[in-house]
Amino acid sequence: MSETLYGYARVSTREQKEDRQIAALRDFGVEDRRIVVEKQSGKDFQRPQYKRLVNRLNPGDVLVVKSIDRLGRNYGEILDQWARLTRERKIAIVVLDMPLLDTREGRDLTGTLVADIVLQLLSYVAQTEREFLRIRQAEGIAAARAKGVRFGRTRLPVPAQFHTLAQQWFNGEISAVQAGKQLGLSRHTFMRRARELPEAERMTGRMSPKYSSKQEF
Repeated sequence: MSETLYGYARVSTREQKEDRQIAALRDFGVEDRRIVVEKQSGKDFQRPQYKRLVNRLNPGDVLVVKSIDRLGRNYGEILDQWARLTRERKIAIVVLDMPLLDTREGRDLTGTLVADIVLQLLSYVAQTEREFLRIRQAEGIAAARAKGVRFGRTRLPVPAQFHTLAQQWFNGEISAVQAGKQLGLSRHTFMRRARELPEAERMTGRMSPKYSSKQEF
């Protein structure tokens, strides 16, 4: 059987850098031509590069990763990948951040058992930490919203002519398309912002809505 080293590095966003992972793989002895890098978020966890790499591995090859969470995004997925690679495909795994997680030949039964136990504990802890992080983020967002903090894109201030054109639109004197063009807005944006005006302002004689099918287009 071959004993070729392959490395896999993954970052979850385009802005994150994989330099530290690649440096660790090189230090372990993985050649650059056998290092696969993937940039993909947890939201779309298809990992095409990882799948191609795994399909290329032969029994006895060694897959090297810097940390255990490179193998999956949750406890179940990590354990599934570990079992499939080591037991079904006979591929060894080395996790650089945890020396105990090393299934290369030469390890005795006790070492293998310890690796399995450590793997399950680490996978569970990793998933628990992610769940706690999501809970803390949700709690933080809820607390901020309760204080009036708004999330999302900052809304642009309305142009100086907005109220005048909105009044004309409510009075049926101008179409939403015409008003939007003058303001540099789309028809939909103009209509939405106009309808968000305070109800008291609409109820005055100056702004009585007069909708018609022609004005909507």
